[in-house]
Amino acid sequence: MDLLSTLSGSLMEGFFPAGWDLKKIDACVASDPAAISERQKWWHKRFELMPCATLADFDMMLGHEIAWTIKQSRDNGDSLALILPVGPMGMYRWAIYFLQQWNVSCDHVHGFNMDEWSDAEGNTLPPTNPGSFQYSMEQAFYGPLGKLTVPKKQRNFATKKLLPTYADQIGQLRADGAKLGVIFGIGRVCHIAFWEPHFAGEFASDAEWKKQTHRFGAKLHPLTVEQNALTSFKSRTTLVPAFANTIGPGLFLNADKIIGGADGTFGRGMQWQGLSLWMTLRHEPTPWIPSTFMPTQPGRLFYLTELAGPLNAECN
Repeated sequence: MDLLSTLSGSLMEGFFPAGWDLKKIDACVASDPAAISERQKWWHKRFELMPCATLADFDMMLGHEIAWTIKQSRDNGDSLALILPVGPMGMYRWAIYFLQQWNVSCDHVHGFNMDEWSDAEGNTLPPTNPGSFQYSMEQAFYGPLGKLTVPKKQRNFATKKLLPTYADQIGQLRADGAKLGVIFGIGRVCHIAFWEPHFAGEFASDAEWKKQTHRFGAKLHPLTVEQNALTSFKSRTTLVPAFANTIGPGLFLNADKIIGGADGTFGRGMQWQGLSLWMTLRHEPTPWIPSTFMPTQPGRLFYLTELAGPLNAECN
């Protein structure tokens, strides 16, 4: 007895994105956690999985990768466009540590925050609100970098005014020789940024879906709202907006390098991200599971080894 055998007639019927085959999704999970590293035919030849034994390791290793990418671009004389997430977050203090130790200025970096909470019309939280992603980025990364920080005129946030300019800005930077790095987490419903799986139903083809650069007032899946209630709002679902502004696959699928992080554990054996990680790696790419496209790009995905499982029932 499980969800598949009891779904009919339940309140969960019709809850998941229409393009999800739950039986196929469940089959993505192997009984052996070590099998998670088995390469799939659609993975990019320069895509790497980076296991991390502890959260401390994860934060440090991911932070080092971000700092090293920034340093490499500076050493090469290149500008760097970085698409940045708010979640995961622990890596930013380590990125700051390494950049300060190496005395690497970030004045060649152009930051593009990938999303922001909004209402249905795309109006965003004020930057002084502690729940806003702009506030979080200023407090966690831009501010603590001090004199080495990204210039204010090169910081972009997913507001009504700035989000529509991302594609042209990034396009011009790349035309001038800049590289594009995409730093990302994986959502409970396998979104990248807040590009949700149910958006796939709006497009006639994968090619059309892949062209989309952004969306105002994206309607969030209930699992996304609840994930954020647990991870960012101290369980208060009532504080979580039901909409967000977000970049789309037209931006996050065109990276020169991806840097991903999956750290979704709660402690005491509890977690929320194991299935999402396995889906990302094992399900063939489909717009109905946006994160499945990330392994098709060059770069690294850091993950807590606990997320690999085994994903068996364990009452807590």
